[in-house]
Amino acid sequence: MRQSTASPAEDTITAIDSSLMLKVFYAFAALALLSAALSFGGKWFGRSIAMAGHTDDATLHEIVIGNNVISVPANAIRFERARRDGIASRLDLYLRWPDMEGYSETARDDFNNADGTKRILFLTFEESMMSRDMSGRFAPIYRSLIAQPGQPGPHGITLYDFTEKSGYLNEILAVAARAGQEPFVARCLTGPSAEESLAPCERDIQLGDNLSLTYRFPRELLADWPRLEASVTAKAARILKTDR
Repeated sequence: MRQSTASPAEDTITAIDSSLMLKVFYAFAALALLSAALSFGGKWFGRSIAMAGHTDDATLHEIVIGNNVISVPANAIRFERARRDGIASRLDLYLRWPDMEGYSETARDDFNNADGTKRILFLTFEESMMSRDMSGRFAPIYRSLIAQPGQPGPHGITLYDFTEKSGYLNEILAVAARAGQEPFVARCLTGPSAEESLAPCERDIQLGDNLSLTYRFPRELLADWPRLEASVTAKAARILKTDR
């Protein structure tokens, strides 16, 4: 029996078909890889957008400021570039009131101010530039810059307007007496600036080895200032190590 053989034309068609099928296979494989990459990238990028600069990473970092070491989780460090170990001139944290913890998925709306309720405290650690903190500056400095008499505020606080020549425009001074201590003193913005700010009041205290802590907070917390002060100082004591 005579065996049939393919003609040159048939061989050419077969080669073309094989080449075409191979190209189609590679094309589909490339599309599959691209689809997977887009899916992964979309999920990552979508999470990146949703996090909006926040992180829920609780890895501890040790930041050295002078002779002080601050050990704090990444999710409490406000800026991404500062989420590392090492020496720094300042450290900015943000914490949710009243649990005094950093960012988490469950606290996302509070950190993003989603419902307009202000619950975030902003803390800044840096080396002290002045010999007295805000309480210590009241008698020698602030007392001469405020207009008397003041207006009664919440929880024993007296609110004072600054004089025009004080340099503190659109601010008031909140002062509350403390038994056996210098007074609680904080400055708060007023007017449109206060409405736009997540934390229009600020106070600074000294701690550690020549370290200053400035904390900013919503004005509503003036009504709970003893607990606010105690919570901030307790949190600072837990995360701060001083090399003496």
